[in-house]
Amino acid sequence: MAPSSPSASHGTTPGSPEVPGRSADPGSPTVPGTPATPGSPQDPGTPGSRNPQVPEASQAPETSPSPESPQELRDPAAPDAPADPRAPGAAGAPGDTPSLIRGDPRNFGAQIFRGYAFDTCQAPSATTMRAWKRASPYGAVGVYIGGRGRACPNQTHLSPSWVKATHGMGWKFLPLYVSSQSPCVGASHKRKVVMSTSAPYQQGRREGLDAVRQAKRYGMVRRSAIYLDMEAYNYRNTRCGATTLRFIQGWNSAVRARGYVAGFYSSADSGIAHMEKARASGARGLPTALWFARWKVPKSVDNERNLNRRAWQPHRRIHQFTGNVNRTYGGRSVNIDQNLVDAPVAVIG
Repeated sequence: MAPSSPSASHGTTPGSPEVPGRSADPGSPTVPGTPATPGSPQDPGTPGSRNPQVPEASQAPETSPSPESPQELRDPAAPDAPADPRAPGAAGAPGDTPSLIRGDPRNFGAQIFRGYAFDTCQAPSATTMRAWKRASPYGAVGVYIGGRGRACPNQTHLSPSWVKATHGMGWKFLPLYVSSQSPCVGASHKRKVVMSTSAPYQQGRREGLDAVRQAKRYGMVRRSAIYLDMEAYNYRNTRCGATTLRFIQGWNSAVRARGYVAGFYSSADSGIAHMEKARASGARGLPTALWFARWKVPKSVDNERNLNRRAWQPHRRIHQFTGNVNRTYGGRSVNIDQNLVDAPVAVIG
């Protein structure tokens, strides 16, 4: 959570205690441009509606990953960056032909959720989740599964049994992993967890593998999305931007090698603008899906000004449109960020 600004930080303070109060509504969204289910008449997140369900991806046996292994997830629109930092497509190297990173992620086994989601630093109790499932417009929840930069490492409720129980209620999940942060991160409290400047790609891979381990711990199986949380940083600093991109490329590579969908959360004016700049320059190894924070603007997954309108489409975007707000449903209050989603979520085994 952070002050309401386009450069808002994400999930940095715990939610408020769950107490009785009045209910609220996030409002009517701008409908994402491509329906997840052809012919579906429902707008995503309309209070009282239910979003179309997408069949779960089939699961292949766990094996040691290799370039030919069926475990590896290949997003044709976002091929991995080369391990050689001097090769085309690596950070700071002359790029390939730019990709718009288009294509339906369901084609490689992802599950898509379209509608409203909330996220909060501490996963709420199962009692609150049950009350909110009945009374709120939200259908998905962002949960912080790990990372050395996580603001709430001691989760009171989040556990494998919590995930199983809340999944049984009908909730979908947006797993967030708060990794090492950029060397030029803006938030002072994040500077104690900055990434290596000498081997960022290798560090990104190590932390990507840990993100997968944490997802598996909570019962999130292959073809699940995991969103790397990178707080606002000065990507215009050339050296720092290249270091940060190299870390992201390594993280994405490791996550995909284990069969998971690599997503990315950041401020619209920071990390998201950086990803668009990298995409336009021909960089490889970019995220499959983007989760952008821009508050106090009309909610829309399609109208982010720092993204090419045709890039990261369809079903590859999340808009965090407000943050650090109190909402109450079913007599249970939580401090949350609000999101409009048209993107991959976790697959629960």
